[in-house]
Amino acid sequence: MRIPVGRPGWARARAFAASPLRRSVAAVAAGSLPALAFPEPSLWWFAYVALVPWMLLVRSAPTGRRAAIDGWLGGIGFMIAVHHWLIPSLHVFIVVLAALLGLMWAPWGWLTHSLLGGRPSPARAAAALAVVPSGWLMIELARSWEGLGGPWGLLGASQWDVSPALRLASVGGVWLVSLLVLAVNTAVTVLIAVPKARAAAVGGGVICALTTTAVWIWVPQPEPSGRARIAVVQPGVVDGVESVDRRFARSEELTRELAGQDLDLVVWGESSVGADLRERPELAARIAVLSRVVGADVLVNVDARRTDESGGAGIFKSSVLIGPKGPTGDRYDKMRLVPFGEYIPARALLGWATSVGKAAGEDRLRGSRPVVMVLPGDGDDGLRLGPLVCFESAFPDMSRQLTRDGAQVLIAQSSTSSFQGSWAPEQHASLAALRAAESGRPMVHATLTGVSAVYGPDGDRVGELIGTDTSTSAVYDVPLAAGTTLYVRFGDWPVYAALAVLAALCASEGARSLRRPVPGPAAPPVHTTHESAARPGR
Repeated sequence: MRIPVGRPGWARARAFAASPLRRSVAAVAAGSLPALAFPEPSLWWFAYVALVPWMLLVRSAPTGRRAAIDGWLGGIGFMIAVHHWLIPSLHVFIVVLAALLGLMWAPWGWLTHSLLGGRPSPARAAAALAVVPSGWLMIELARSWEGLGGPWGLLGASQWDVSPALRLASVGGVWLVSLLVLAVNTAVTVLIAVPKARAAAVGGGVICALTTTAVWIWVPQPEPSGRARIAVVQPGVVDGVESVDRRFARSEELTRELAGQDLDLVVWGESSVGADLRERPELAARIAVLSRVVGADVLVNVDARRTDESGGAGIFKSSVLIGPKGPTGDRYDKMRLVPFGEYIPARALLGWATSVGKAAGEDRLRGSRPVVMVLPGDGDDGLRLGPLVCFESAFPDMSRQLTRDGAQVLIAQSSTSSFQGSWAPEQHASLAALRAAESGRPMVHATLTGVSAVYGPDGDRVGELIGTDTSTSAVYDVPLAAGTTLYVRFGDWPVYAALAVLAALCASEGARSLRRPVPGPAAPPVHTTHESAARPGR
């Protein structure tokens, strides 16, 4: 094929893409780029163009099969880049997991190529502005299942610090923000690669901007309904011999320093208590003393072996509320566990992961229901808390359910001590901003070793972050809010809208295939005077 003179950049790109090996390397690299939009780099603006190189590569694939391979390889790059902080724990096993989970992007690669490959018509390119983001959202929905790793690294989560995006989250959750980010990436791809459809791409961009502006102007803000004074205790990194007891003692020391500050609640991080309080009543008594000293209940997190009400024995992670007289009876057992960190899916098949990394040697047990805890107050006016444990703050449906159950403050108790020095602590803390904006309720993210943070009901940060290099306590005046966000009321409607778009595409393609004329039987050959059936060609 003749390459047009005067376009050396395109010539080099085509020559590079002609090599399957170089193309594969480029796909992995392109898929990894969106990771830069998340904390710690937090280049939120980059999310709106981060997928463009990957999409351009996919659309240039010579066949749909190669586009699916480019989608799979890009998915591998994306999963490794977004979860790279797991490498010290999983070692080579992270490549195996990324290869399996990356398969979800293969259909997306084929879909993108089918709409934008070759020389698409303006109508087909315009349809891609809705279809390609919808296809990506199905991937995010599928991998949000706990057994596939959960909703970590959803593209919309990169916008956790952008006020207009947080307002969008209050309407349609993180799903709506992901759709917006994908639509802009698709529009930019069309602008670059499909000159005939540039008007449609510009129109799509304008629609995204107008939608965001309309939501920013007309969607109501959470209604203020008072304040709560909540303290976070972060003991910091405590390693070595008897680290559990020394961490407890440090938390105890920091809590005593909060006396006289008119608190409503003190929150300790995940695994802040390492023994069942029924078997170690002296620990419960020490925390009760702290409650009397500071004049507020203390929410701790117990990581210990115990027997539950149904007779099941094993290790639970439990949020436990302790007042001046000891445990109040309010307990929440963590429901969604971290794959490989707290249990191994299909252990009989994947149990070998324990031999190559720091995977869970024993499966922890899980709770059966969410719990809303009520602090002491006048009558039924006590502050209502919705506890979550660590990984659970990544799940939009859990905070939504707690809000529907009446929680006024969402609290995530976490520990990222295994990942100090990586991007994980900042990424985890950022999720609290999204959950706050989605639910219209403030969220407290309390950790053992940082990052600890508090966000108001609109997703804006309250007070200062507590970094990973700090052992301290901090008091926050947390704004409360009443009312119900559209996301809490209507749930995951952007997911259903994306399903409807894909269903419409399938119906349209099916109708087109039915309208195509069916080729008739081949006509018999025509014989000339110089040939016969017995001796053709004569």
